[in-house]
Amino acid sequence: MIALSEIVQAKRKISKIVTKTPFVFAPILSEKTNTNVYLKKENLQLTGAYKIRGAYNKIASLSEEARSKGVVAASAGNHAQGVGYSAREFGIKATIIMPEATPLLKVTGTKELGAEVILYGDNYDEAYAYALKYAKTNDLTFIHPFEDEKVIAGQGTVALEMLNVVNDLDFVVVPIGGGGLISGVASAIKQLDPKIKVIGVNASGANAMHDSFKAKKVINSKSVRTIADGIAVRDVSQDNLNHILECVDEVVQVDDEEIANAILFLLERQKLVVEGGGAASVAAIMHKKFDYSNDSKIGAILSGGNIDVQMLSVIIEKGLIKSHRKMKLLITLIDKPGALMNLTDTLRVANANIIEIDYDRTSTKLSYGDAKITIVLETKGLEHQENIMKMLKNSAYEAQIEV
Repeated sequence: MIALSEIVQAKRKISKIVTKTPFVFAPILSEKTNTNVYLKKENLQLTGAYKIRGAYNKIASLSEEARSKGVVAASAGNHAQGVGYSAREFGIKATIIMPEATPLLKVTGTKELGAEVILYGDNYDEAYAYALKYAKTNDLTFIHPFEDEKVIAGQGTVALEMLNVVNDLDFVVVPIGGGGLISGVASAIKQLDPKIKVIGVNASGANAMHDSFKAKKVINSKSVRTIADGIAVRDVSQDNLNHILECVDEVVQVDDEEIANAILFLLERQKLVVEGGGAASVAAIMHKKFDYSNDSKIGAILSGGNIDVQMLSVIIEKGLIKSHRKMKLLITLIDKPGALMNLTDTLRVANANIIEIDYDRTSTKLSYGDAKITIVLETKGLEHQENIMKMLKNSAYEAQIEV
């Protein structure tokens, strides 16, 4: 457990730099889950994530000599921007080692803060190992993203802000990657109000901390795969596991489908852009991964908003299909004049809006004289789609829905 005095001191150090993000009631999510949910919007933080809190607190604690030499960090993105921003505030050099698959948005954002970026490795852990060697070779201070008491204390300031706004929470739900955020948040909460239950949320595709918590010992993953790149950590920190075992009540898992649902819900219904890791807390609430009751008062931390635009686009498209607002049909037509017009007339009568169409007459899977039509429609729900399929069948079209 990190001492409350360390977290309070961190709050004083970062107060002039870090944004005090909103912690507000979410009426639509609360109604959906029959609870009272409050969202801590760290996606609105200066660099789009909470990581600047710990990074700034750590750099502020260094000696002038250590700072003057510069700092190095390993990160999938959010810690990188936190270190880059903090280093710029102190006027020192920052070098960031990022996995080669890091989204361009995060790479560009880090460079724009004045940091040097080196892409290395397939995942965070490989970038981390290289960063440690780089720091030693170049006599730089390594700023760990989660296994450092100054960093953890900085992250714990999120909890101080939350309880200052709502002091009678039943649960606080926190995404877990390496465990720095939840270690700081849980340390603060259990010293201020031990009755509040702290729930950690792992992505099921990066579940090392979940498995380690259950076993009460370190169990590393062989590999990680999740859309929540910010919490895609393969190896468990023993120190952070100790903090979590001491202060956290439960660790649960959400899969990519559930995370995507939460991202889309937050975007569409709460008007918030949140990345995969940041949405994990809401995913756990929406899919009832822990035992809360009606009218429970739940604080959920949206830890970051730096989602790759291409990933967001895919999530939106899949979400529209799953919610029956878009459908993709495969139809085989006799390739003759007027055939396509007759099909579109049928869809017009069905009040289906055509947004994309592809006409293929050369596929080797087709009989001679046939054409394959791939058509994407904008629809108004499941009943509308069922009516469209019925009308197509009545008009002698054989249509398949592509999912």
